[in-house]
Amino acid sequence: MAEGDAGSDQRQNEEIEAMAAIYGEEWCVIDDCAKIFCIRISDDIDDPKWTLCLQVMLPNEYPGTAPPIYQLNAPWLKGQERADLSNSLEEIYIQNIGESILYLWVEKIRDVLIQKSQMTEPGPDVKKKTEEEDVECEDDLVLACQPENQVKTLDFDVSENRTEIEELPPIDHGIPITDRRSTFQAHLAPVVCPKQVKMVLAKLYENKKIASATHNIYAYRIYCEDKQTFLQDCEDDGETAAGGRLLHLMEILNVRDVMVVVSRWYGGVLLGPDRFKHINNCARNILVEKNYTNSPEESSKALGKNKKVRKDKKRSEH
Repeated sequence: MAEGDAGSDQRQNEEIEAMAAIYGEEWCVIDDCAKIFCIRISDDIDDPKWTLCLQVMLPNEYPGTAPPIYQLNAPWLKGQERADLSNSLEEIYIQNIGESILYLWVEKIRDVLIQKSQMTEPGPDVKKKTEEEDVECEDDLVLACQPENQVKTLDFDVSENRTEIEELPPIDHGIPITDRRSTFQAHLAPVVCPKQVKMVLAKLYENKKIASATHNIYAYRIYCEDKQTFLQDCEDDGETAAGGRLLHLMEILNVRDVMVVVSRWYGGVLLGPDRFKHINNCARNILVEKNYTNSPEESSKALGKNKKVRKDKKRSEH
């Protein structure tokens, strides 16, 4: 495999994992080897009136030099309405050549469905589909489920001539996910400077359970208002490419001024690609719970305009 193909393949895999974490049951794998997927999009998740299925196939050249091959499936989508929507998707591709665009496409289609639902015409009957995911939870690894484990803001001695905020921010802990004796748990803290990133990590490592985790993968994004750019970085902590995947998810969700740490306690059974799914799901759940995810409109404007900073560490899974 050529180096360019390998890079494209990795970017595709990161985007696929992020999309699965963002959309859950709306995202469906048709053919994993052929990179064919289907996304069920509706105007309202709780009470859908209009629904459309976007089927995409990712060619080897995507996202570098070719767009996804797509099909729009909806019985009501005909004529000019179909042409207008196709033109909108192609326009998004042209504006973001070389970038991952599936999230922008899905949310553009959702915007169209929302506008359609706000018009007077009634939508076709669609049965509501909800299914609660079972999350296993190991009692001895659940942090912040009991009041005594909650991390509070502490006062730190800092120099008199400090120029940036250096207080330890509050840290929240997500609900653990357990699979084949491996447990994953996300921790989140608002950060506005690299100093706070180090402080959060130091505070987390004071907890013996977190310190004993096999991996503590993290990523952060800090928005620099004066330069209109993001300061961002990530760390695999031995879980090869996990930090980059976590940062990619945060970029797609367009979160800012926040860091996410995902602890993994290895249970002796190799999980393969499933480990990345659990890392992303943990991170996405806590970002949504703490209201860090922006509206699709804001994400669409910001995506594809920020440089990525990554640490690539070649280490094996354990």
